[in-house]
Amino acid sequence: MKLGMIGLGRMGGNMAQRLLLGGHQLVVYDVNAQAIENSRSHGAIGASSIKEVVHNLVSPKIVWIMLPNGKPTDDVVDGLIAYLNPGDVLIDGGNTNYKDTQMRSSKLSGYGIHLIDVGISGGIWGLSDGYSLMVGGDEDIFIHIEPILKTLAPAPNLGYMYAGPSGAGHFVKMVHNGVEYGLMQAYAEGFELLRSKDEFDFNISQIAHTWRYGSVVRSWLLDLVSRALDEDASLENVSSYVADSGEGRWTVQESVDLGVPIPVITAALQQRFRSRQEQPFSGRLLAALRYQFGGHAVQEVSKSEG
Repeated sequence: MKLGMIGLGRMGGNMAQRLLLGGHQLVVYDVNAQAIENSRSHGAIGASSIKEVVHNLVSPKIVWIMLPNGKPTDDVVDGLIAYLNPGDVLIDGGNTNYKDTQMRSSKLSGYGIHLIDVGISGGIWGLSDGYSLMVGGDEDIFIHIEPILKTLAPAPNLGYMYAGPSGAGHFVKMVHNGVEYGLMQAYAEGFELLRSKDEFDFNISQIAHTWRYGSVVRSWLLDLVSRALDEDASLENVSSYVADSGEGRWTVQESVDLGVPIPVITAALQQRFRSRQEQPFSGRLLAALRYQFGGHAVQEVSKSEG
């Protein structure tokens, strides 16, 4: 199939390359000229604007965007309205809040443009291993773009699904990321406990490798744990600062709205917040309270630290 791809970052660029390797024709655009050149070197047609992307496609036109959530996506979607026609298809594969997707879908439907939302998992390994794809929107349009999905997925019959109407794909991906937070936190805590047991002098890299085979906790994430520990078992050069893309927050907020308890995912999200704090006020207040009621010693922060 022939399609446009707007947004050639770590995910978009690799997806474009996988599609090209699968025999699809791509017209690509990114604000980074080098990213366009990289895709061009793999056989894509480079464009200098979103207008040029659309004008190089044939009807019904398909444009896939891979952009940051919020204003960058809004700006490009609004810009594309001027160039797309009724019956054309816009696919949003970014980490978008499903509520924003539903609003954009309603807006685009007024112009006769179909919006398909695709939650995507696979990271930097997607190019070689394929992507997990969760698709929302009109089911007939899903069927129309299925050849694209088959190429991006790990296999033509595995790793992609029609999740439901507009927003469903991004909702499933949101929950997926929340589960990911919990799994990552559990591995992190478990290996910290193992590393702290000096009595046994554990080789935690070997433990990770052993758990990968036959264990009930084996997973691709554990494979990555093993790889990271093989490279540097102490992780001395890695900061404990852990960012979040926003989808974990949305998952927790959704659980509150629905009244569905998700304590593990919530705790994992909170732990990420704590990882970004140096000398958090709550910890200092706890220490001060122990001193106030029990006279317990308080460790003072040196002037260089404070």
